[in-house]
Amino acid sequence: MAKSMYHYIAQLWKRPYDGPLAEIVRERMILWRKGPAVVRVERPTRLDRARAIGYEAKVGFVVARVRVRKGGLNRPRPDSGRRPKRMGVYGYSPEKPAQLTAEERANRKFPNLEVLGSYYVGEDGMYKYYEVVLVDPNHPSIMSNPDISWIADPSQRGRVFRGKTMAGRRMRGLLRSRGLKGTHHYKWKKKQKERELRKRHEASRGARLIAPREVVEELGYEK
Repeated sequence: MAKSMYHYIAQLWKRPYDGPLAEIVRERMILWRKGPAVVRVERPTRLDRARAIGYEAKVGFVVARVRVRKGGLNRPRPDSGRRPKRMGVYGYSPEKPAQLTAEERANRKFPNLEVLGSYYVGEDGMYKYYEVVLVDPNHPSIMSNPDISWIADPSQRGRVFRGKTMAGRRMRGLLRSRGLKGTHHYKWKKKQKERELRKRHEASRGARLIAPREVVEELGYEK
């Protein structure tokens, strides 16, 4: 069976720094570092990833490249005296990934668009670079396209700031599962049973009822 063009593009991007793309990526990093932090690009660098997200070469789709600083949030040491514990220098790790930060910055740069998704395109010693696919929800070609018209719904407004993109859902833990008992559906059912038995704090307000032993064993409180 013949493989598609997207398959070979994906193979090249599995090892971009020591394969055929190595010299091209190096030249891009030098050029991108001199440019602005958020810049609109004419076409996607990784066509396979852009198409997987939902990009189409049509009016209403916009691709922006965003540069994000790498590393943690370490701060300069203060000049005045204090004990090392209160220096406030170490331990400030960002709560959200750099990819989500890139998506939010792109949406702030283009406030009339909505973020569809993003993908990694490179990094150097100081920055990471992502390309963000944005959509104009008010454009007639988008509103008439059945594949993407859902983004014109008012409930999708500001979706990147509410963790609705893939990077946001990954940060919220919605794309990972630790088995059947780690799924959100299982946890929801368990909490709902606890509410019915008034065993959760928001339902009981301090009161505790003694549940039947078979219900306790079903909930997994005793083995």
